[in-house]
Amino acid sequence: MPRIGVTGHVRLAEGTAELVYAALTATLAAHGPVHGVTCLADGADQLFARAVAALGGTYEVVLPAADYRTVVSDVKSFDDLLGKAVRVDYLPFATSGPEAYFAASDELLRRVDHLVAVWDGAPSDVVSSTANVVRTARANGLPVTVIWPAGARRA
Repeated sequence: MPRIGVTGHVRLAEGTAELVYAALTATLAAHGPVHGVTCLADGADQLFARAVAALGGTYEVVLPAADYRTVVSDVKSFDDLLGKAVRVDYLPFATSGPEAYFAASDELLRRVDHLVAVWDGAPSDVVSSTANVVRTARANGLPVTVIWPAGARRA
């Protein structure tokens, strides 16, 4: 079973979640049932977890910090998805922030053989950005599939 990770934008404009979910579902379906790895952030990560589950796959979660639940926007949705994970690991950070976020993404990259990036292609020098995670994956020779459907926008 392929092990596929996700990175992507957290804030998606109205109507974009539906476009991204459809693109994720189509991309993942091409791999057959998959085992996903996600940090379960708002936006792309949670859409990915839903798509993996809808296609009959499983997923594990790498959480960046002990307080991560306090920074998500929809705790009920987060808790629901977290409860469906086959494995949940917390990194040894007490508080969430760029360093913890990138450490979680770096751990995710170690666990997968393919990365799906819900990314508009914009460059960024922020350590925890989608652009930096994609750059790191590519530098390590990890295959990356970028998804940014026509009409998608960041909030």
